[in-house]
Amino acid sequence: MSYPQHLTPEDKLADAKRGLDIPHIVVICGPTRFMADMTEANLRETAAGHVVLAPCCNMKEPHELWATDEQAEPLKARLDTLHRAKIRLADEVLVVGDYIGTSTAAEIRYAAALGKPIRYTHPEINPLAKEN
Repeated sequence: MSYPQHLTPEDKLADAKRGLDIPHIVVICGPTRFMADMTEANLRETAAGHVVLAPCCNMKEPHELWATDEQAEPLKARLDTLHRAKIRLADEVLVVGDYIGTSTAAEIRYAAALGKPIRYTHPEINPLAKEN
C-alpha cells in the first residue's frame, strides 16, 4: 500500500512559485556600508529577470524611524527577522561587498543551513570556504 507523501513547507512554496510562474528570486545580503553596491546588484539582477529582495533600511544613516535607541533596537530585531524571511523565500542568495561582518556571516550560515545557493560579488571573502 502506498501512502501519500506529505510536502514540506519548502516543497509547497516551490510548487506555488512554479504554479504562479514566479521568476527566480534573489535575496541580497551584505553590510549596509555597501548600499550603493547593493543598489547596483539589484538593478543588474532585476534586468536579468529576477525578483530581488534586499535590505532597504540603512540604519547607519540618520532617519526619524531609528533616531533613538528605544526606536532602533526593536527595529533592528524586526529587520533581522524580516531578512531571514526573505532568505527563506529566495531561490538564491547574493552576498555583496568585499567584507563580511557578523550579521552577514550569520545570514550566510542561515542560508547554507537551508540549502540555498550562495553567490558572492567577491568570492574570495566566502566564509564557508574557510570552514572546509
